[in-house]
Amino acid sequence: MIDLKGYGPALAEGAVVTIELALLSLLLALVLGLAGAVAKLSRNRLAKGIATTYTTIIRGVPDLVMMMLFYYGGQVAVNMLSDWLYIQFQIDWFLQFDPFISGVLTIGLIFGAYMAETFRGAFLAVEAGQIEAARAYGFSRWHTFRRIMVPQMLRHALPGLGNNWQVLLKTTALVSIIGLTDMVRVAEEAAKAERSPFLFFIPVAAVYLALTAVSELFIKWLNRRANVGVVQGGG
Repeated sequence: MIDLKGYGPALAEGAVVTIELALLSLLLALVLGLAGAVAKLSRNRLAKGIATTYTTIIRGVPDLVMMMLFYYGGQVAVNMLSDWLYIQFQIDWFLQFDPFISGVLTIGLIFGAYMAETFRGAFLAVEAGQIEAARAYGFSRWHTFRRIMVPQMLRHALPGLGNNWQVLLKTTALVSIIGLTDMVRVAEEAAKAERSPFLFFIPVAAVYLALTAVSELFIKWLNRRANVGVVQGGG
């Protein structure tokens, strides 16, 4: 392991935190994205309205602002609620926001909005004939969704999901501003202490580059698997 003036182990631990943050955020974003897409395509006006409001607000606010608003603003709101509960009902309750959990929730919420649009477009790309054939065979709406629409949708969604993942991975660098000890924060503190920014930020950049390169290869493999037996292009 490269020592980097004693900061090497801390940077390695920060890299693990970054990967964990990215993977958990991706999981939350996929769940929110799928739910948002289904809601926007549903006939329920309330569900469609909630999903549309969610994606419009999230995609219109910068990621950095959203993260600071959720972490610092959320903590203030919780403190106000805690004070009110104590004054009104003598309930002594307090919640301290954790930077890691806050980072996962914020990044998951942000990219859930983008993935909702990706999933929605992928659902719309499924051929109507396949859905009609499923209904003709007596499939219920749930079985049509699970057995026909989802597998077909994933093939169309994978390129967009891959792009979102690459951006999400780099967005994890923002969590350093809310106090999470990821590799960016470790590098920042080490660079200030040693006055050697290149010594610490170049390895961080290399880690992000390696993660995105491996992700690119994995996404290409998934695309090939998803398109097995599908004729590509015209010709």
